[in-house]
Amino acid sequence: MSGEGVRLTQRDIARLAGVSQATVSLVLNRRDDGSARIPLETRERVLEVIRATGYVADPAAQRLVGRRNHLLGVFTYEPVFPTLQADFYTPFLLGIEGAAERFGYDLLLFTSAPVQDGRRRIFHENNRLRLADGCILLGRTLDRDELARLVAGRYPFVAIGRREDAGGPVPYVGADYATATTALVRQAAALGHRRLAFIGPAAGAESSDDRWAGFRAGVEEAGAETIHEPGLGDDPGELVDRLLRAGATVALVEDQADAVVLERAARDRGVAVPDDLSLIALGNPTRPVASEIAFTCFRIPREEMGRQAVEILTLVMGGQEDGRQRLLPCELAGGQTLGPVPDKRKGRRN
Repeated sequence: MSGEGVRLTQRDIARLAGVSQATVSLVLNRRDDGSARIPLETRERVLEVIRATGYVADPAAQRLVGRRNHLLGVFTYEPVFPTLQADFYTPFLLGIEGAAERFGYDLLLFTSAPVQDGRRRIFHENNRLRLADGCILLGRTLDRDELARLVAGRYPFVAIGRREDAGGPVPYVGADYATATTALVRQAAALGHRRLAFIGPAAGAESSDDRWAGFRAGVEEAGAETIHEPGLGDDPGELVDRLLRAGATVALVEDQADAVVLERAARDRGVAVPDDLSLIALGNPTRPVASEIAFTCFRIPREEMGRQAVEILTLVMGGQEDGRQRLLPCELAGGQTLGPVPDKRKGRRN
């Protein structure tokens, strides 16, 4: 769109995008002077013209005007690279990287945070959070006191995963665990299951709260009965025995890795899945597991969550209020571990 050797200006970009030069400047510098709120559609139109024309602003001038380093931080409460974590976190990071490239940011992974009480901490005497224009937070559970401090300090950040109770609204992109869990309970109920077990803490982290809420809603809708086990315990085989004695015909397991362990324990006891006991996994495994069985489950849109976390962070840095909290749908997967209620329950080991 530009001639060879001709340097485009912000005025040219404004004309091509059909906006004012001031709007282009605000988009380029991610600024919010308290009076401007740029609609997402307008921001995208300006960015599309910039991409199409190959326009490059003077980086030194941008830093002076916008006081931005064009760096996005990524802070993880758990290490992301060891094998036990990499399979779960890698899709989030891929989404973050792709979106950061699209918006013209480099990424800064904060790795120097000290570990206290077994967990990393954002705030410490050597923290370098301000090197980044904003930060994306990753972790199964995030420290509520630190979230409250970030909110109070008006530091631009976005949490991956729904977060509440931080002294103010927390920008986040999460997965709609409640709706997906309810949908799986409905599938089980349609197959005749009326005594359903939930395996997991069901409290603490928002992700656990949401799964438990979805489970309870589905069970109530179906007029079914519930059994709750907070975890596998030291002997998963004993858990299988307890479930069968209690009359459970299907178990919904928070972590697919635990569902794999439970299936093996059932098989060791001569209990067939799903002929004797159905199993449903509520999400992707959080640690590496090997299984030849395709579990009935829902899949978390982790890569898309990473992409949208960056998008939301640009809105936060631009001072926009709309679209800062999003729940993305999970994909249901049929699998092989959910079947109809057994007609005959004799011969089981109790």
